[in-house]
Amino acid sequence: MKNIVFDMSDMHLHGSAFYDFLRLRKRFFIDGLGWDIPTDGIVEMDQYDTPYAHYSLVEHDGQIIAGTRCQSTAVSWGPYSCMMRDASLGLLNGIPDDLFDPDVCSPELWEGTRLVVADEVRSVMRRTQCLALAIDGLVRSIRSRGGTSFITFSPLPLQRTARMVGVEAERMSRAYVCASDGREYAVFRAPATRAVDRLEALGINPETHEVIEAEFSLAG
Repeated sequence: MKNIVFDMSDMHLHGSAFYDFLRLRKRFFIDGLGWDIPTDGIVEMDQYDTPYAHYSLVEHDGQIIAGTRCQSTAVSWGPYSCMMRDASLGLLNGIPDDLFDPDVCSPELWEGTRLVVADEVRSVMRRTQCLALAIDGLVRSIRSRGGTSFITFSPLPLQRTARMVGVEAERMSRAYVCASDGREYAVFRAPATRAVDRLEALGINPETHEVIEAEFSLAG
């Protein structure tokens, strides 16, 4: 199990990883949660999958089993910028426009989206390792480009989950119940700081970005 990071300029170095991530997103967000978002029946891809997007994925035995996406809140692609800024401007259906203040957008503030772990990863430890690897890759990508913190629009249990992988997330908005999946969401902000000690405690090598185990199953 290891982390890989890339953007559109070097995604070709990782074979089908990007496409496999889009397929994982479709299975999770559309098939699992019932979100009404763009799909061709195989993958999910939206207006934020642009050359400004950076991807942090987890690979195991040639399969993408987890991942997330990030981009600066200060960039735009056509009429769209980042997801929460666009929601505050009324450009996105289904997300209220009072959850985020677009004035805080800056090159130092990034946005993390589409965090997902495959259902095949069943054990608590493996899922925690997946989250730690994906978030650490996101943080490394952000910091290497001058970012210092990131926001995410996530289910309320994120604070507890993030703490398990060494990330202290502060809630920034009221709770909002998503009509598609019935879950409560809010905007959170966290520092883009690597939790090296926590990675090591989870059996992850902070230098090679992989789990320090010769062999294991996703379930155990």
